[in-house]
Amino acid sequence: MDAANKNLGNQCSSNNEKLTELITLVYDELRRLASFYLRGERPGHTLQTTALVHEAYLRLAGQRQARWENRSQFFAIAAQQMRRILVDYARSRGASKRGGAAVKVSLDKEQWSSRGSGAPTC
Repeated sequence: MDAANKNLGNQCSSNNEKLTELITLVYDELRRLASFYLRGERPGHTLQTTALVHEAYLRLAGQRQARWENRSQFFAIAAQQMRRILVDYARSRGASKRGGAAVKVSLDKEQWSSRGSGAPTC
């Protein structure tokens, strides 16, 4: 049994020290996994391999009651987190292209009447 499997057996993500130790053992494999997912992204993608691994680490560390029984389960969860990060990144990029930072205007009847103009009829 290698060190990563031994560490996974008693790993609880609420113990960040153990998670940090585990990440150092499997960091190269996580980078390969992140690189694989980024190859499928559009050319010129601004998220880099290291940033994706680190963001996945932060999400894994933020889990309250995760227990990884073995190596394959840990990598499956890490891979799922990486995919979610890429989806969130794409959604935020798409939202900004479609006016995501624009000021939202409320169309309440009270605002219309307080300005002196009549409320629109619907």
